[in-house]
Amino acid sequence: MPLNDLFKDEAERLSLFPIAQKKIFLAHAAVTALPRCAADAMAEYAYASCDDHQEFEGFITTMKETRHLAGKMIGAKPSEIALLGPTSLGLSLFANGINWNPGDEVVCYLDDYPANVYPWLDLQRKGVTVRFLEPSEPGVITPQLVASSINEKTRLVALASCNFLTGYRIDIDAIGKMLGERDILFSLDAIQTCGAFPTSVEHVDFLSADAHKWLLGPMAIGIVYVKEKNFDLLRPSLLGAWNVQSPDYITQREINFHPTARRYEPGVLNASGIVGFKSVLELLDNVGIEPIARRLRELKSHLIEGLDALNCEILGPRDGLESSSITTFTPPAGNVAAILRHLNKSGVIASCRKDRSGNEFLRFSPHFYNSEEEITRALEILSVGMLSNT
Repeated sequence: MPLNDLFKDEAERLSLFPIAQKKIFLAHAAVTALPRCAADAMAEYAYASCDDHQEFEGFITTMKETRHLAGKMIGAKPSEIALLGPTSLGLSLFANGINWNPGDEVVCYLDDYPANVYPWLDLQRKGVTVRFLEPSEPGVITPQLVASSINEKTRLVALASCNFLTGYRIDIDAIGKMLGERDILFSLDAIQTCGAFPTSVEHVDFLSADAHKWLLGPMAIGIVYVKEKNFDLLRPSLLGAWNVQSPDYITQREINFHPTARRYEPGVLNASGIVGFKSVLELLDNVGIEPIARRLRELKSHLIEGLDALNCEILGPRDGLESSSITTFTPPAGNVAAILRHLNKSGVIASCRKDRSGNEFLRFSPHFYNSEEEITRALEILSVGMLSNT
């Protein structure tokens, strides 16, 4: 998809994404730079809060609209959306809200991002057995692997929609449907696909995704999804005046939760974050997730071609349905940390990650607004950095 199909001209692109005026930002798998629309919306809210209280009428409307947009993105009802972040908060709510029995088993992947491992690992103190998937290649979690790793004691499988190191995207629907047929719960850490690739919750019980990566939003606000049929199963583990029914703010003798996913929001929300989040959800909705996904595949193809020419070794899928916009690689001469410093000093923002064995990798993760020219320039700077650090 040509860039001019997304923006009317370069001036519009640079206006919408000010970071591109000064730098080549290829670190969306880490923490995104904010689009101008998010910064403007948050600033406007902040100044409006000087003239009124922070939950003025306009904000209440914004909150409802944000739930709708978030639900639309993942195929959920607004009533199934709690506006909470970071991702680890949602995952912890899932782990802590279920009434576990000794002998229950949870299946997860030890080399997922720690936020999607520790909440499940902590369940061992409740007598839950945690079993780890062992893929033949890093991050390659297939439906077949999951099917071979569950048994009659498995109560929940917790996976990431995309591995943060290798960029491998799982088949959410195939895995979720298989688990559903066996009455096994499916929890999804979706922070590495929401905003970048279609991420459906049709066969997902729980999902958590902060806005600060591919959703292009602020930190500590995001989507926490709970399928409506699981409201009674997943008891809120954080309680307050917002999610427990308290008419006229008077404490009742019995705890009755809000009938929607608001039951997982105990108190005042990250209002500024919600305002910024709404603006980026509107932006992504206007562009469309399918066009964004196509654009990311095009950029990845261009990037892979350039990395091959530099004899870099690529970790993870290069193309196909399992690939994502995360491209992780090692330069032939190593010196990853020194090369990353050269990239950052030269205006290319990338990431460095390690595997369990201590091997270092560079990670490029462009978004749909990045241009082929930026990718080419980043590769040129990478080439210089590789030569100067051999």
